[in-house]
Amino acid sequence: MSNSIQLTEELKNTTCELQVDIDVAPYTSFRIGGKCKYLVKPKNFTDIKEVVSILKNYNIDYYFLGNGSNVLVSDNGYNGAIILLANNLTNIQVDGYKIDCEAGVALSKLCSVALDNELSGLEFAFGIPGTVGGAVYMNAGAYGGEIKDTILCCTYLDENNEIKTMYRNEMELSYRHSIFSDSKCCILSASFVLQKEDKDIIKNRMTDFMTRRKTKQPLEFPSAGSTFKRPEGNYASALIEQCGLKGYRIGDAMVSDKHSGFVVNVGKATCDDVLKVVDHIKQVVFEQTGYELECEIKTLGF
Repeated sequence: MSNSIQLTEELKNTTCELQVDIDVAPYTSFRIGGKCKYLVKPKNFTDIKEVVSILKNYNIDYYFLGNGSNVLVSDNGYNGAIILLANNLTNIQVDGYKIDCEAGVALSKLCSVALDNELSGLEFAFGIPGTVGGAVYMNAGAYGGEIKDTILCCTYLDENNEIKTMYRNEMELSYRHSIFSDSKCCILSASFVLQKEDKDIIKNRMTDFMTRRKTKQPLEFPSAGSTFKRPEGNYASALIEQCGLKGYRIGDAMVSDKHSGFVVNVGKATCDDVLKVVDHIKQVVFEQTGYELECEIKTLGF
């Protein structure tokens, strides 16, 4: 029996749902990318530990994916295993001012639960199309708020396949970064401490933020959100617009004419199209302004 067949059989013998040679594009907000060798859908933390152990035994690369809202997958796909947390690890509990939730919980769901319990502090995250795990991983933020403002601790699977807990002051949370950003650790769950506030006030704040998003962001097209990190002392979108790049297009990848901080998929854009647009933006902005833009999107399959 070949290693590939044996590996597939071992994965099938777990309690996870397994798909082989599956298109990745539908699992990303960009709707771009080739096939991955294995797509694994765990039901609990034990499943994840077991799957990681199996993959390590066969020296197979793996990637933890939430809603795929900040990922660009190669046109050639990913010759490894994607462990999908979204729609799988979705338990959520409220205990007074604290909300405990698993990493696959959508941020919009977390915000709605907080609203229902008259808990304030996460309104900024309403409308961010990611999961709790992804939000902690990159310290997601918007409209003056960040995950670091409310997170208490998280449970994670470390690189030795052990489940551990880490508190906020250990997470190295900064702009679009955490201690997990450059590791193979998997965030399993997180706890947030919020504040009591009138439900109508919370709801109005959430509605305001969502209205701003719909008005200013190109939500009608697939994208990975903001393409570039905010450079110190300026804004990526302002620099891109200043350089006359709004609407710049290669294939079906285009700098949004609604918000130049977004590269969007206006049809059947390829990963190569997006990367060429990104490289062109970086080159032109540097040549004209001296700013070096840093892409915020994670790439997979390279």
